[in-house]
Amino acid sequence: MSLSRRALLSTAGATALLAVAAPPVLAGPRSRPRPWSANAIRQVPLQGAVNVRDLGGYLTYDGAQVRHGLVYRGDHLGKLTDADLVTLGGLGLARAVDFRIPLEVQSDGADRLPAGVVPVSRTVTDNGLYGRLLAAIGSRDPVKQEEMLGGGRAAAFMTEVYRTFVTNAANRQQFGTTLRELSAPGAGRTLFHCTSGKDRTGWASWLLLTLLGVPERSATEDYLASNAIRAAYDARVREGLKQAGLMQNPDLIIPFQEVRQEYLDAALAEVRTGYGSLYRYVTDGLGLDLRTLAGLRERLVG
Repeated sequence: MSLSRRALLSTAGATALLAVAAPPVLAGPRSRPRPWSANAIRQVPLQGAVNVRDLGGYLTYDGAQVRHGLVYRGDHLGKLTDADLVTLGGLGLARAVDFRIPLEVQSDGADRLPAGVVPVSRTVTDNGLYGRLLAAIGSRDPVKQEEMLGGGRAAAFMTEVYRTFVTNAANRQQFGTTLRELSAPGAGRTLFHCTSGKDRTGWASWLLLTLLGVPERSATEDYLASNAIRAAYDARVREGLKQAGLMQNPDLIIPFQEVRQEYLDAALAEVRTGYGSLYRYVTDGLGLDLRTLAGLRERLVG
């Protein structure tokens, strides 16, 4: 029996195919996700990072559950304290995949990791977002900042960033490689992250949960949870910019700090335009075959 036929007939393969049949792409307007509940999130408490969490625990369409402690998502790890390293060391991670561009690493520092955790640099372009933000803030000019970020321009820029997750071939390769590694039977525990742990990391997490058969509503709630988790920290950043005299109106950067349904929808619209379905994006765009999709289910769902 061929691999394709075996995968189609297996529970894991059938569920994986169901998961990427792309109801969010082929269907019409979707129902609004339920408000995020703090009880649904498995956040790892750290002093030097605010958005590190376990992707395990979500229920799938067939009543199974994503296994705890195998895949974590996060923000940058360059400011971890010694106590944080002890906490992170207790997770038993094998590797930390860093989606940041070199400018972000230069600004925030390379990851601080416990002994034995292998750092993996896997750059996903931010479409110039970080440089644009630094330029706007560094100008100290409220008129220039309004011209660069005001009038919906910051939010529009964010939607373009999300489109590149789908349209940029190098980005597709990085996401595909990450998901393929997670499907390998001998893969160790993995944490993947970017700077804020919400956009590149948010898209990768949404894809992974969807491929595992987690309902779209739950995957989207996980994506939107960054807003609640990061709210207090991001507010302090804005207040700090104002107190330092760098921005008269730091609320201009809120569209950069938040995740929004419209951003996710922009990526999904590109999936629909370029591939017709999430399944085709995953197989043709990311290069994942049936063995990989089944492997994700077999390893990460129990």
